[in-house]
Parts: sequence; structure tokens; C-alpha cells
Amino acid sequence: MTESVEIRSWMKKLKNSKLLYWGAGGVLVVVLVLYGTSYFLDEPLRSNMEKKINRDLKGYSVRLPKLHVHLIGLSLTLKGLTVVQQAHPDPPILYLPVLTASIHWRELFFGKRVAEFRLDQPKLNINLQQLRSEATSKVSLKERGWQRAVEDIYPLKINTLKINDASITYIDQDPKKPLVLSHLNLKAANIRNIHLPDQVYPSSFHVDTAIFSTGRGSVDGAANFLGEPYPGIKGRIKLEKVPLDYFTTVIARSNLSLHGGLLQAVGEAEYAPTVKVARLENMEIQEMSIDYIHTKRTAGAEKKRAAEVRKTARELSNKPGLLIRADQVNLKRCTLGMVNEAASKPYRVFLTDTDFQLNNFSNHFSQGPAQARLKAKFMGSGSTTATVNFRPEKGGPDLDLQLKIEESQLTAMNDVLRSYGDFDVSAGVFSLVTELHIKNDAISGYIKPFFKDMNVYGGRTDKKRSIPHQMYEMMIGGVATVLENRPHQEVATKVDISGTLNKPEISNLQIVVELIRNAFFKAILPSFEKTK
Repeated sequence: MTESVEIRSWMKKLKNSKLLYWGAGGVLVVVLVLYGTSYFLDEPLRSNMEKKINRDLKGYSVRLPKLHVHLIGLSLTLKGLTVVQQAHPDPPILYLPVLTASIHWRELFFGKRVAEFRLDQPKLNINLQQLRSEATSKVSLKERGWQRAVEDIYPLKINTLKINDASITYIDQDPKKPLVLSHLNLKAANIRNIHLPDQVYPSSFHVDTAIFSTGRGSVDGAANFLGEPYPGIKGRIKLEKVPLDYFTTVIARSNLSLHGGLLQAVGEAEYAPTVKVARLENMEIQEMSIDYIHTKRTAGAEKKRAAEVRKTARELSNKPGLLIRADQVNLKRCTLGMVNEAASKPYRVFLTDTDFQLNNFSNHFSQGPAQARLKAKFMGSGSTTATVNFRPEKGGPDLDLQLKIEESQLTAMNDVLRSYGDFDVSAGVFSLVTELHIKNDAISGYIKPFFKDMNVYGGRTDKKRSIPHQMYEMMIGGVATVLENRPHQEVATKVDISGTLNKPEISNLQIVVELIRNAFFKAILPSFEKTK
């Protein structure tokens, strides 16, 4: 009896094992069939997808050399996808070595059929020609068909996007100096607002990247990608050790020449249909050298650019719904200069060892006045201090400026003296005190320069010049000696400034009159000043 039970048990186990075997075998066969079938589907799907994307895109073309469909996981892998701008096909705008699109399986438990996209080592390349072509195109970005092109790849809407080790390269005018963001990683979740739909920004995202090889940048934030009429986004931005000289070719179009400099900054930004905020908590630039270069060839463009800046500043001042704020901006150990190549004899005026601090700058008066402090060396030697207090107003610039330059070596200003006076000096120091007030497009204040121990004519340095020119320099030196303020051994004057901001009323005649008045009335005829 016992043996009979054991035999039946053994037979049942054998039957179950056969069923398990055939079940496993059946599953394996189905897997193999699906796996093999997927390869037969690859080429038809690839060809059809490439045609549909090219049909939907306007101004751009796509080449898709390889595609593989995974029937088991209902996912797609695209390899070597290349996007080119038809107007300027070289270089390609986008290259995707690997793009994987699949069902976001976790969201199926919530009854949502959405997709997850993953891009590995994508490369985005943009140059100035391509940007200009896009800017001048009559077809808007929305009408380009990018959304339909993505839907051609995978029918479900994207809910999670992951980008790993991307690179973004921008070439302005010099291909040898590209701007490169490398090792860029991005993750955006809940793009379709499946979770937390009642929140203002239900979708989270994170971006981190290397900037120009030595710098780092990151953005952590949240967004409403389905916002109307356009998405809303809010994030915290952090930049570290960003080398600024990579921007040399970009800013050259604004008559700026840049060398060196490291940037670090922390701030927040929010851009949405109902609010636009950019807040810079702290920004610091170290050891930057920058010159503004004025030339005859670019004078017209400079004037137009200045007018546009003034117009934009007026429009942004106290504009509702827009807040631009900088809590603190610092320049440390920088050199700031202005080069005038339009003068008959070009010259450069500059500040070295510049430490500059700007606090509480904003486009809204409700944020309070802004303050700026500066310490530097004028022309490399003159101790310079300045303070500025200014307030954003709709009526135009509104500020108070105090500036003091002490004992700058005059020999460093010879290029300026040659340009405006056709003479130079072999010794002397220059100082200056000024106070200016600007409000409602009106300017008032004074400028008081001092020249001390000035030696204009030097026989050794000027012996190669013509006799008339030597005599002219001797006369200038003689006048400076006669007009010297004897107790202080200095030539001084005070020039009052008044008028509109666009055209301050400073005349050469007033400068001469004030020079004579200050030198003669105060030094030679001091009693006259007392009895006036």
C-alpha cells in the first residue's frame, strides 16, 4: 500500500515537472520568437521612422542608421541619430550615439502610460551661422516640428528624461576657441505632472556639467513643463571656477577685449507666465583684465548700442512682474580700461588692482538703493577710491558719485596728453576730486583736477622734435609754472558740470577760465576772493 502511494506521488511529480519543463520551454520559445522577430522588424521600423521624422521637421534633416526594437520590454534603441540644419549642415546640430525609449513601467501601477527616455553621450554642436539662420527664419521654433519628431520615435509622452555624459559645443567666430560644456548630466522626473499635480512646480530636475574644462556648474530646481502658455521653471544655480577668457571672441562684437578671469556665482531664477525673477546672491570675478575699445569704424554701432541699453534699462525699471536683483557682486584684483583708437593719437586709460563691490542692485526701487565701492590704482599708480549710490527710477538714471584720485604719475598719461594737448611730460603727478549727481536725465556736480611738479619740456626726450614743437612744449611748461598754486606747488581747477545726461555742458572755455581763476585769484590775488 505504501509503495503504491509512493509510486503515485512520484508519477505526479514527474507530470508536474514535465508541465514545468514544457511551460519553461514554451516561454523560451516565445522569447526566442520575439527576439528573432524584433530583428526582422528593425529595418522596416528604422526606414519608416526616418521618413516620418524628416517629413515632420522643417529646416532640419535626420539620418538614422540603426534601430533595434525590444518586443519583450516594448522599448526602442536608436543608434547614431544625426540631425543637421539644412541651411548650414556642417557641423551636425545633434548626434545621439544611443537613445533608449521605453515604457515607464512604474507609472503603469498608477494607470498612466508614459515613456522614459535615456540619452547616452549625446553631442550638441552650434555655431554662429546656424544661430543667425535660426534667428532670421520665418518659421518659429514651435512650428519646426520637434514635438512631432519625438512622438515619431515613441508614441508615449515623455515622463522621465535622463541624459548622461553629454557635451555642448558653441563656436562663435574662431573655431579654435569653442565654448564647451562637457560631462553634462540631466535628470528630469514627473514631466507629465502625474504626481503632485496641485503644486506650482510638480516636476523636479537636476543638471551638472563641466564648464570650459576647469569650471563646474549645477542647477537644482522644479518645473511645470505643462504650464500655459509656456512652461514654468524655478531653480538654484551654482557656478565655480569658470574661466572667462573663453568668451573673448563672443564679447569682441561689443568692443570689449577680455583676458583672464575666474567666475564663481550662486543665485536663483524663476521664469513662469505670472512671474519672472533673477536673483544673484553672490558673484565674484577674480584677476580679469577687460578693455572697452572705441574706434571710428564702430562709433555708429556703439552709439546705437548705448541707446538700446538706455531704452532697455528704462523698460526694465520698476517693471511689474519682473525682478532683477544682485545682492553682492565683487571684482577682485582686476584691470579695467578704456582704449580710444578714434583719437588722432590713440591712448588707453585704465585702473589696476581694482577691488569693486556692488550691493543690493535691483530694477525695483522697493528693494532700496544700491551701493558701490571701488578701490584701485589709476594708470597703475594713483590711489583711487569711489562710492556710488543709485536708485532705479522710471525717469532715468538716479545716482550720486564721489571719486578721488591721489598722486597718479603723469608720465603714465603721456598718451592722453599727446592726444589732446600735443605734448608730454617727463615728471609730475596728477590728482582729481569729483562729485556728480544725476536725476531725471539731468547732471550736476564738479570735477577738480590737480597737476603737481609737472615738467613738460625735456631736452633729451624732445631733441628729435621740431624747433616750433619744442617751443610749444616750453610754453606749456611755463604756463604751468606761472599758474602753479604756490603753497601747494600744484596747478588746480574746478569745472562745474550741468545739463542733460545725453550732453553735459562742459566747455573748453570754462576749463580755461576756471584754471586762470583758481591759479590767479586764489594764489596771486587771494584778497580778491575774500572781498567778492
